[in-house]
Amino acid sequence: MLRLLSIELHKLRYNKSAKVISIVYFVLITFIALIASIEFNFGNINFRVADQGIFNFPYIWHFNTYIAAILKIFLAIVIVSMMANEYSHRTLKQNLIDGLSKKEFVLSKFITVVGFALISTLFVFIVSMILGLSFSDFTEIGIIFSNLEYLLAYFIKLLGFFSFCLFLGILVKRSAFALGFLLIWYIFEGIMYFALKLLFFRGTNVAERIDDFFPLESMSNLIVEPFSRIGAIKSAASQLGEGFTKSYAVHWETILIVIAWTIIFIYLSYVVVKKRDL
Repeated sequence: MLRLLSIELHKLRYNKSAKVISIVYFVLITFIALIASIEFNFGNINFRVADQGIFNFPYIWHFNTYIAAILKIFLAIVIVSMMANEYSHRTLKQNLIDGLSKKEFVLSKFITVVGFALISTLFVFIVSMILGLSFSDFTEIGIIFSNLEYLLAYFIKLLGFFSFCLFLGILVKRSAFALGFLLIWYIFEGIMYFALKLLFFRGTNVAERIDDFFPLESMSNLIVEPFSRIGAIKSAASQLGEGFTKSYAVHWETILIVIAWTIIFIYLSYVVVKKRDL
C-alpha cells in the first residue's frame, strides 16, 4: 500500500499543473472566510452576511461542506489529467513493465483518490473550526461537534465523484474529453429525469425516487442546499406565507448509494485497464 502511494506521490511531485490546480482549490476554500466581510447597505439597513449565522455551530458544517463541494471540479481536473498523463507519457506501460500489476495500478489511483478526499475533508474541518470559533454565537463543545455527519457526507461525495472522474479518465484517455463526458452525463441524467417525470410517471414521485439512484444526483443529494436554513430567509418566507418543510439531514441510504457507485466505478476502471491493450 505504501509502495503504491509513494509511486503516485512521485508522479504528482513532478506534475506542475496538478500542483497549481490543487493549490488554487485549497486557496478558494479559504476564501469562504471572505464571506464574513461582505456587507450590503439598503438605505438605513445594514446587512452583514456573517451576522446571519452562517458561521454558527453546528450550521457551519452544513454551509462550508456544501460550498466546498462546489469547488470539487478543480480536483476532478487533477484526477483526469493525472490519467491522461499516464497514457501520453506512457508511464502506465512502463509501470507494468517494471512489475506493477494492472490491479495494483488501479489500486494506486484509488488510493490517490482517497487521499485527495481525506485531505480536502480535513482542510474543510480546520477552516470551519477557525471560522466557527471566530464568529459563532455558540461555542459549547456539544454544539461544536454536533452535525459532523456533514463532513462524512462531504468525504463520501468527493470519493464517489473522484472515482467517477478516475473511471472517465481511464476510459477516455484525454482529460478534455473526460471532462466533456462528465458534462454530457450530467445533462443525460437531467434528460432522463424529465423523460421519466413527463412520459412515464406523471403525477407521482416515482421519477424522483429513480433519479435518486443516478450517480451524480445521489452525490448531490448527500448535502442539500443550506441557504433556506438561514434565519433571514426563513423570516422572509414566513412573512410571505411560505414555509420550508425540507429535510436537511444526511441520509444513510444516500451514503450507501454513493458508496455502491464508488465500488462500481473502481471495478469498471479495473475492467477497462485489464482488457485494454496497453
